[in-house]
Amino acid sequence: MLSWLKNFAYEFQGLFFFSGRMLKGVFGRPFYITETLEQMYLLGVGSLYLVALTGMFAGQGFALAFANELADFGAKNYLGRIMSISIIRELGPTLAGLIIAARVSSGITAEIGAMKTSNQIDAMVAFGIDPIKKIAVPRLVALFIMVPVLTIVTDVVAIVGAWVIAVYLAHISSTLYWANIFERLVFGNLFLGIAKPIIFSFVIAFISCYKGFTSEGGTKGVGKATTDSVVLSSITILLVNFFITKVIYPYLKGYL
Repeated sequence: MLSWLKNFAYEFQGLFFFSGRMLKGVFGRPFYITETLEQMYLLGVGSLYLVALTGMFAGQGFALAFANELADFGAKNYLGRIMSISIIRELGPTLAGLIIAARVSSGITAEIGAMKTSNQIDAMVAFGIDPIKKIAVPRLVALFIMVPVLTIVTDVVAIVGAWVIAVYLAHISSTLYWANIFERLVFGNLFLGIAKPIIFSFVIAFISCYKGFTSEGGTKGVGKATTDSVVLSSITILLVNFFITKVIYPYLKGYL
């Protein structure tokens, strides 16, 4: 147990200082615009079909379950309100974060780990290039921009998927459904729905880049670091989601 705590403290300290270097690198020259745009395409556009499919089927599944339960109480007309709150505030950000973490964390860690194994990072240092600024910072900026965008896509697709269930299976008026949806698009829900993916983007970037830069043991070590990156990113997203809701929610009660 003591050994585990020591390892945890050591890894947390390393991640903390590494994250600080990444944040510092965002605001200093040189700015690698081309690399950032490339990562926005690879990490963001490459994840679009995954979050769209996930949002569609998750929204339909939730709508079907809620419609059946609400019908027992004669309240299925409130399905739009429930879907708007649950998707924008919780389901959309969490699902998008987990899907992006599963796809992106593994790719970033494996790529950086492979660069380290093949001594490409050492070559950058030899030529006077900061590898964190060249490799990690563009990925951080790309995720900071694209994770909220992909979350909005997830929300929209999930709500549309729920509308299909509401109209064609639950036989709820389309006008009533959308009226209830827009009724709950208030500041508090929208703020939580955007704040969460922004924080999730930092979680994914920090953990995946750190595990890539600290991977050891050749290809076997890179594989282990990739697995650890996905697991840690996913667990941390769930923990951060809980604490954001716990801490921020009381201050937003008047806006929900």
